[in-house]
Amino acid sequence: MLRCLVQTAVLICVSVSLALTSPGVSAQQPGTPAASQTDYQKAIGKIEEAIRIEVEQKGLPAFSISLVDGDHIVWADGFGYQDSGKKTKATAETVYRVGSVSKLFTDIAVLQLVEQGKIDLDAPVETYVPGFAPGNPYGVPLTLRQMMSHQSGLVRESPVGNYFDPNEPSLADTVASLNDTTLVYRPETKTKYSNAAIAVVGAALENQLEVSHPEQVRRSILKPLKMQASGFVVDAAMEPKIATGWMRTYDGRRFEAPTFLLGTGPAGNLYSSVLDLSKFVTCLLNNGVTTSGKILEPASLELMTTPVKDSDGNEQGFGLGFHIQSLDGHKKIGHGGAVYGFSTQLEILPERQVGVVAASSLDGTNGVVRRLSDYALRLMLATQDDQPLPEYRTTIAVPPARSKAMVGTYREENGDRFTQITELEGDLYMYRGTFRNRLRAAANDGSILTDDAISFGVPVDLRDKDELNVGDVSYRRLPDQPPAPAPRRWQGLIGEYGWDHNTLYILEDHGQLYALIEWFYYYPLTEINDNEFAFPDYGLYHGEGLKFTRDEQGRATEVVAAEVRFVRREVGTKDGETFKITPVKPIDDLREGALAARPPEETGEFQSSNLVELVSLDPTIKLDIRYATTNNFTGAVFYKQPRAFMQADAAAGVAKANNMLGERGLGLLIHDAYRPWHVTKMFWDATPGEFKDFVANPANGSRHNRGCAVDLTLYDRSTGQPIQMVAGYDEFSNRSFPLYPGGTSRKRWYRDFLRRTMESVGFHVYEYEWWHFDYKDWRQYRIGNATFEELLQD
Repeated sequence: MLRCLVQTAVLICVSVSLALTSPGVSAQQPGTPAASQTDYQKAIGKIEEAIRIEVEQKGLPAFSISLVDGDHIVWADGFGYQDSGKKTKATAETVYRVGSVSKLFTDIAVLQLVEQGKIDLDAPVETYVPGFAPGNPYGVPLTLRQMMSHQSGLVRESPVGNYFDPNEPSLADTVASLNDTTLVYRPETKTKYSNAAIAVVGAALENQLEVSHPEQVRRSILKPLKMQASGFVVDAAMEPKIATGWMRTYDGRRFEAPTFLLGTGPAGNLYSSVLDLSKFVTCLLNNGVTTSGKILEPASLELMTTPVKDSDGNEQGFGLGFHIQSLDGHKKIGHGGAVYGFSTQLEILPERQVGVVAASSLDGTNGVVRRLSDYALRLMLATQDDQPLPEYRTTIAVPPARSKAMVGTYREENGDRFTQITELEGDLYMYRGTFRNRLRAAANDGSILTDDAISFGVPVDLRDKDELNVGDVSYRRLPDQPPAPAPRRWQGLIGEYGWDHNTLYILEDHGQLYALIEWFYYYPLTEINDNEFAFPDYGLYHGEGLKFTRDEQGRATEVVAAEVRFVRREVGTKDGETFKITPVKPIDDLREGALAARPPEETGEFQSSNLVELVSLDPTIKLDIRYATTNNFTGAVFYKQPRAFMQADAAAGVAKANNMLGERGLGLLIHDAYRPWHVTKMFWDATPGEFKDFVANPANGSRHNRGCAVDLTLYDRSTGQPIQMVAGYDEFSNRSFPLYPGGTSRKRWYRDFLRRTMESVGFHVYEYEWWHFDYKDWRQYRIGNATFEELLQD
């Protein structure tokens, strides 16, 4: 877990006036820290405390924030580290990718040309982008006004240069690819958020000038505002200040975010710091005025921040560019930004002349960034109004007994929606609707609610052992039994598609096919025919669909989802097959050295080893000891005979679990248990570097070496056959993770049922392998290196 480390704050109150640490920037200029008429010191203390809690609890690598009152920044600070090596602390000057905040700058640049009479927002777009001609069956001309307010009906992403595309195509090629699409809705009838539309807006801007979109924004907005650490193109001065962005996934992985530029650059390629963006906020609060003149007329700013209306006259959540909401009855304008590895919120209360900019270097954390931003605004309002400062509601882990009682699958009492609650190593998760949320207990009253990077505050109440209330919706517990198999016609569709940096999962859950897209969004799909499906009428891709292409065996090779082509990823193995690596060296070449090597020295007090054979405790425990055969990940034999030994207390737990499973007609199939240390060393020496997470380092020893780890799965007692899981034994892929989200609900149920059973008898699952379980007392035993033959002699 990353710890928050606070930089020296730029703290402004009545009695304190500090100059910004940036060289050459005066503290008296608008948009820089200077004395404020309001003393925010206590409010700043409150928001700092809340940020520290969230940086720690949510694992935010870097977080920066700036508060604005009128024409001055009253406080700006950074927390955590901006680099992957944790050597450079984050500050208010740390540079982040700010995603869709970019749209505000693109749209303002266009409004500047409108003021100059060079662009008409209501002229047909092809006036400014010759040749632009997406399919338009409605006969309504497309305009820049429609596109800037997300009322054009264009698809969300372009076929080329979309959010997923790492190839960095030109803006012209990106926009040209939209000619292969068709409008999703009749223009001006429905809000359809579209990155592609803002790319077209940027192209229209470029075509009226002799410079690129990035250069025009720099000249007309960034330079007048002295936003020297901002740009759609990174320069040498910005580079050292850029934070490392981090991706996260539901199965528990974190990895460095990709850094490619989007083809839809005007919609999302801006880099900036919270300090620079605060200069932008002060300009907006000052009706577009800067120290060097206006960047925008007040009338244009009013146009941008007035909600547009749909065809029925209903106000929508957007003006031109700006997202328009309400906070405690106050009009709130701004925009969020979500781009690979970064989450940003820029929020302004224009009537109260306050604003906040906050950014995190972790993907998919706009929920917590927004919550902190709103809390900061509420603190500022309370300070201005001389009211008690609001408290920040905090949470703790749900006590184990309450977690255990809540685990299960529930169905809506008056509907067909499902909610599933699972627990892993003290973390309680709820799968419901679009997201998977973490559940925690409120620190003040113990009530259970959602609290994670995406969501906060949805109450979850188990009224009795079978009735669950989530918000105002009631669910009833379903019997704890495996779901029905997925329909055969979907078997060839289920799997992974796309890229390492952004993987599309097609999965099944309770008889419904789902797309898990952009890592966090679960969308139920409506089947049109065997190969075509529609996204739901909500979320990121409403109005769009998916079309699969299958091979001769009926297995999908690719899917075009919302105009983006995703190629199937060959992940893991097919059911029943064994994953194989190519050893770094032949196993026989490694054997002699491993046998001659000695295990690491250990100090301390240990229990005496008492290894017993599992089948001696219960003959219904079945063995499939892969390392006594060539049917394992290396293709080599390691054991001379198929045996499974464990320390006596751990073995008793396995036998108890097998007996419990017998009540369900299931049993345990053992793949490995005690493993001599020299075999662990051979595994390590043979395994390529990219797969090292799946094998133990002999320098530390393995829990298998101590006789306290077991690799196992379930078998059907009536047939003797193994139960098919999401991934096979010893599969070195993400499918092996205990929380891997893909596959079918039936396979996931068996995987989770096995884990719950083993946990009930004192075992814990390994974070990378659903089949690997460690006994709770493994630390009490030494590393062993005796062969099976030596154990049998004893």
